[in-house]
Amino acid sequence: MGRSGYAEADDCENVGLWRAAVARAINGKRGQAFLREMADALDAMPVKELVADEVVRDDGHVCAIGAVAVARKLSVVGLDVYDQDEVARTFGIARALAAEIAFENDDDFSRHRSETPAQRWQRMREWVDAQLLPET
Repeated sequence: MGRSGYAEADDCENVGLWRAAVARAINGKRGQAFLREMADALDAMPVKELVADEVVRDDGHVCAIGAVAVARKLSVVGLDVYDQDEVARTFGIARALAAEIAFENDDDFSRHRSETPAQRWQRMREWVDAQLLPET
């Protein structure tokens, strides 16, 4: 199990409820604002590469959520990256959104584990775009 807290053999009994929570977190006002902020933070990165399994190694080596931390100049030293409640509180987002972003970034089930950091950045940037709703 990775940072997302998801497991391949998770109890599927409540998966529908969880996916609904993820959809609400993504599509809600707070989630959309965070995803727009993440898109801007990703675009502002001087080197378009993302790491897996950590939030911020240093200013140049971050995951998608870590890009927001750097843009906000937010210290995440001591942040337990495996505690999605703590990650969610730190970034002001729903736990479901924090878990989903970590899952997508880290590719917990190894669909893209052979990708380069630059390919991970591109995949995550496309994922963010796919989640954004038209602004009203």
